[in-house]
Amino acid sequence: MTFWRRALTFAMSVLLLMSVILPAAAQTASRVAKPGNNEKWATVWAASVHGPYPAGNANAQPDQRFVFPTPGAGAHDQTFRLMLKPEFWGKAVRLRFTNAFGDRPLNLDGIYVGLQNGSSSLVPGTNRAVTFAGKAAITIPPGQMIWSDGITLPFVSSRTASVLNGRKMAVSFHVVGESGPMTWHAKGINTSYVSAPGAGARGAEEGEAAFPYSTASWFFLDAVDMIAPARAQVVVAFGDSITDGTNSTMNGDDRWPDVLGRRLRAGVGTHVAVVNAGIGGNQIIGPAEYSPAKPVNGGPSALARLERDVLSLSGVTAVVWLEGINDFGSANAEVDAVAQGLRQGVARIRGAIPGVRVVGATLTSALNSTPTHGRMEVDAKRQALNAIIRGADIFDAVADFDAATRDVMTGEIRPEMQPNSTVGGPGDKLHPNRAGLLAMGSAVDIKLFLPPAPQSRR
Repeated sequence: MTFWRRALTFAMSVLLLMSVILPAAAQTASRVAKPGNNEKWATVWAASVHGPYPAGNANAQPDQRFVFPTPGAGAHDQTFRLMLKPEFWGKAVRLRFTNAFGDRPLNLDGIYVGLQNGSSSLVPGTNRAVTFAGKAAITIPPGQMIWSDGITLPFVSSRTASVLNGRKMAVSFHVVGESGPMTWHAKGINTSYVSAPGAGARGAEEGEAAFPYSTASWFFLDAVDMIAPARAQVVVAFGDSITDGTNSTMNGDDRWPDVLGRRLRAGVGTHVAVVNAGIGGNQIIGPAEYSPAKPVNGGPSALARLERDVLSLSGVTAVVWLEGINDFGSANAEVDAVAQGLRQGVARIRGAIPGVRVVGATLTSALNSTPTHGRMEVDAKRQALNAIIRGADIFDAVADFDAATRDVMTGEIRPEMQPNSTVGGPGDKLHPNRAGLLAMGSAVDIKLFLPPAPQSRR
């Protein structure tokens, strides 16, 4: 009896030791994964980049002086821990890092992907090392972007995938030396974390002690793919600040694309992603010039960024495009020029993605908002463009966001949709709040995204 008791004790000790060693080994030994038969890479999160930092329109941004003391010098020997919500989880992931608006090579190492626990801490055992062609470090030339290897996620299975829906992914990476001008996405409306300058590579750590600083923006990372069934759908929400999430709830994931994504997964299928390609202040046809040396807060024009932010994403099946109010309010563009920009963009989308469905969204009211956007002349142009969008000669279908948010008595955004949901206060009559964004996300007909019915055979 003593022998069997000792044998059982030894076996239990081995199992306990393995439970400690295996998660730790997972941090340094990730298996490269590729899609199998009837599978593909599908983009499940995106953040359209611009810059360099601090050019952009951030919301609810903490004071960044102690994180990035010299903005032009960027990050210095420090680790980012970015938090983001995949539209759905898969058995393997790959990440796209970018140095689109840098002026020197960007050197990264200590790159990991895991599951957020709370704050900047991770669920123990989920942190996985990320590689690039088998290497743990990567150098990204100025103006370039690079995909990682496919990294297996052993905590994701057919049993856990539904439980993980809504949970946030933690992407950690170390900037070697000084980054220089930083490519970023200002309006994250989401809390991420950064270590102190000079703190070194801390991405392997599961705790939060190494990440004292917070940011409401995303840096250097602009897309995340998961391995998904071949039938998976990826819808790109393309637009400006109203798509980007201005006036939505901080960390609430209640932008209109978030709302639409949840509706589609409930009504169409679990492997449907609505990824956000909005930039606060963006225009369709302007600015005429955009470069790292001459940035504009609204980022490059929609037509200039279309390739990077829509066409290069994985598995795209549809695009919902809401944009134009900044062309009228900020640049005083003419209706015909903006409509022509829409036509040109839609033609490029259809030419690059066979079978894609392109949905046009009507512009919401900005009447009596800011001095630039709130003028009667701007509202007249907005209504004229909406008439063109509803005319159905450009798009496959229309999402009538104007009808969902406009007060028919005043012509403004409805009163209950005006107060600011991000930081409080009365709002600006330009950006719909949580209530308005919920109405917009609910106004899109999800039947537009149903797979075609099988053809009957005689």
